[in-house]
Amino acid sequence: MTDLYPYPRFSLAERDRRWKAVRARMAEQRLDVIVTPQNTGHSMDFQSNTRYLTHCGGGGDADIAAVFPLDGDVTVLATSAAARWPNVQDWTHDIREARRRYGDLIVERLRELDVDSGRIGITGLGETRGTRTPEGTILHGTWKTIREAFPRAELVDATAILTDVRYTKSAEEIEVLTQSMAIIESAYEAEIEAARPGVKDWEVWAATQYALMRNGSEMPVHCNWVSGKNPVRTLTRPSMRILERGDLIINEVEASWIGYRSQGVQPVFVEVADPVHIELIKVQREIFHELMEALKPGTTVAELARLTGESAERAAPSAGPAAGAQGKLTMHGRGAGDDGPIITGTARDPEQLKVALRENMVFICKPSAVSADGKSISTWGDTVVVTPDGGRRLGKRAHDLAVARGS
Repeated sequence: MTDLYPYPRFSLAERDRRWKAVRARMAEQRLDVIVTPQNTGHSMDFQSNTRYLTHCGGGGDADIAAVFPLDGDVTVLATSAAARWPNVQDWTHDIREARRRYGDLIVERLRELDVDSGRIGITGLGETRGTRTPEGTILHGTWKTIREAFPRAELVDATAILTDVRYTKSAEEIEVLTQSMAIIESAYEAEIEAARPGVKDWEVWAATQYALMRNGSEMPVHCNWVSGKNPVRTLTRPSMRILERGDLIINEVEASWIGYRSQGVQPVFVEVADPVHIELIKVQREIFHELMEALKPGTTVAELARLTGESAERAAPSAGPAAGAQGKLTMHGRGAGDDGPIITGTARDPEQLKVALRENMVFICKPSAVSADGKSISTWGDTVVVTPDGGRRLGKRAHDLAVARGS
């Protein structure tokens, strides 16, 4: 056996659990095979099904596809395959060189499996809407190569199978997401230490990113960010502006540990917090606590959205800056990538809203308290696990605004 590089890994028992669960659903739908296509988009989220099934992946340009049959060997198709993937994992042993011609290699493996007139499942085909991929994730050229090679086969969108299996996390997955959350909180400590008047916004972001990498996060990861006087929406990256006293930094920080990404949201003020936000975070905290009590199996996403609004009405004071504050829910699955279900200010698909929670689902829960005039938004979030007794936080930091005091 090839000596393995010292990376953190999931166990073979975890592999067997996943493969058994996916194959059971394949049998129910009479699928002979599932193809998970290569696509490193959205900070690697769009390739998460491949990594979930094969344990091959990591790094921003690691284009990998997989062929996952109902029975038999699982096949990985990659560029620089032999040099990179046999020595980092022990799940998958049939690893083939694609030289960036993934469709050709997928066809070669499918022909070996004799599925010329069978049912070929493809994740990301675009017929089943993903949480952020309504048009699918397979490249047109890859799909065309498969379609032309198997004119008699039935191509089926298998996205829902992986979505459903990935909803519920194992003990190993939750442990990995807990480690991811610990890395995130170390990054927030670095951000708070670096944020002070006269420092460039980009430098604070760099300190945060360094803390992620120093503590073991893979790259790339999602990290939206903005600083300024009472910003309400993040940008895709920091700017070159110089921080001033009273500035607010808002961001969404993720860390990738074995490809698994928790997320945190932490408002950070420079030296002094805005009085409006001091009051809004009190409302936001009450909303969050009520949601945590409701994060139990059987509760639907729609019910959580309704509870958010009702909770804000109860928590908002009758006078002061937070009077009349409204609550808005943003929450989506956390795991190997773009896990579901999802609800945001704009993503309110009926199919997502009707999803009922299951035990050991994991989410980033980040409701907002919005001032009555809509000019101030206080959002704080942690990665949480659904349990029979309600939500359990994976993070440990205080649920409050952070104020960077500087030196």
